[in-house]
Amino acid sequence: MEAISVKNLSVAYENNTIIENMNLDIPKGKISIIIGANGCGKSTLLKTIARINKPKNGDIFINNRNIKSIKEKDIAKEVAFLPQGPSCPSGLTVRELVAYGRFPHQKIIGGLNNHDKEIIDWAIKETVLSEFADREIENLSGGQRQRAWIAMALAQETEIIMLDEPTTYLDMSYQLEVLEVLQKLNQEKNITVVIVLHELNNACRFADNIIGLKKGEIVCKGKPIEVINNSTLKEIYGINANIKESENGQYPVCMEYELFR
Repeated sequence: MEAISVKNLSVAYENNTIIENMNLDIPKGKISIIIGANGCGKSTLLKTIARINKPKNGDIFINNRNIKSIKEKDIAKEVAFLPQGPSCPSGLTVRELVAYGRFPHQKIIGGLNNHDKEIIDWAIKETVLSEFADREIENLSGGQRQRAWIAMALAQETEIIMLDEPTTYLDMSYQLEVLEVLQKLNQEKNITVVIVLHELNNACRFADNIIGLKKGEIVCKGKPIEVINNSTLKEIYGINANIKESENGQYPVCMEYELFR
């Protein structure tokens, strides 16, 4: 079953077409990771699904409902979207940031109710931030800060979380820290996770479903071990890659690469 379906989707910025006539199904309850060179349409696709960008043509379905028929606030009850490089006001604590995730569920009058507070505590616990709940965001490490943003997305209480390059500018240990939290949420809570990622080996390691884009078109889609190879990487990135299987044989690893000339 699909969590998200894209039908004949075209997206353009003024006269510059980024995605043209794309058809894509993103499976429910899996981790789908989108890869591709800069400018290929990865972030554009996520923003269009989240209804931040308006498509030129086509339809997007979330849990079999066309987003054209869903109110904007109700979209936020279906999909949590974390953009690249989010920022927040100075002095905000982890708990205060996570509380923003409850906004789509709040009524016009009244503050946080008991259920809201329970969900906030749960999201902080799930992202292993309980001991930092009252610490200011700017005083966290890079990995902790990104986990706080994930907790805010988790507090939206959605079945789908989409993240645009959540590990950018993080060192290797923090990258793993963030991706392992997302994997845990997927495996234990059956949350559908959709990520745009630049780190190819991390994408292959953590994805159940990997989607390779080039100039707004799908080059490959499926299990990394089945679709990531020298041929697809040559088409996506213009490289000759030396691909090996991981020690457990479950995913491909790019050992080295050079530009294809």
